[in-house]
Amino acid sequence: MSTETSTFRPHRTGRARPVPGAWPLRDRLALAAGVVAPLVVAAALVPFRTDLSRTNAALILVVVVVAVAALGSRTAGVVAALSAAAWYDFFLTRPYETFDISASGDVETAVLLLVVGLIVSQLAARARRLEVVAVTDAAHLDRIHRTAALAQSANSADTVVDHVRRELTELLGLSACRFEYGTLIGRPPRLEKDGTVTVGRHTWDIDTAGWPEGETELRAYGNGHYLGRFMLTPGPGPVPPLQARLVAVTLADQTGAALDTSGPVT
Repeated sequence: MSTETSTFRPHRTGRARPVPGAWPLRDRLALAAGVVAPLVVAAALVPFRTDLSRTNAALILVVVVVAVAALGSRTAGVVAALSAAAWYDFFLTRPYETFDISASGDVETAVLLLVVGLIVSQLAARARRLEVVAVTDAAHLDRIHRTAALAQSANSADTVVDHVRRELTELLGLSACRFEYGTLIGRPPRLEKDGTVTVGRHTWDIDTAGWPEGETELRAYGNGHYLGRFMLTPGPGPVPPLQARLVAVTLADQTGAALDTSGPVT
């Protein structure tokens, strides 16, 4: 075993380990809705099944599937599609209140309901993920813009350093963050420019193993010269994704630019 491996152990509290079989409350509720909502809607359509066309009934159930998938997860949407097809068969096709279908047209409608429900649930879940990504990207961009504006307007680099310390703590879910100016001492793990983490000469699999034990350095350079480093202490939450780590590197670069312009931090 190498020195780095024996010295720096994974920061186990830095990555949230899911409990086997445990689902977030929102996903559990969405899954339950995927089972129950099509049943309730199909049962509500029973008094109108002789007057309501099979196509319109199927479309109503598709709307239910879309709602479940949009508010929940892909799995909930798939469950809703299967439930919708089953209860459409049970309540709205002859012979009623059985899982048999006598008419070929009803079979085709039931199959199409299932297929369309599955497709739409995938699209709805994907749209929700893209919305989350867009919101996250906007928040990251806002951090960078705020720091750049402060770096241009601040009279002291101390102001920028303190601001970036707070931003890094929130962005990376840290329990502590401090800034060191001066000569490099020791060889702590390092957050690199590409968002990876190295321990000594080796790349550390942060996404799988969590943060290395102890502090991780994030260096700030100005005009190609080392000017200081942020010392990051991981918090108890999950490891930040690569996108957040790259934003952290950008913030450190902005700090380096402010230090190069304004002089060292006191």
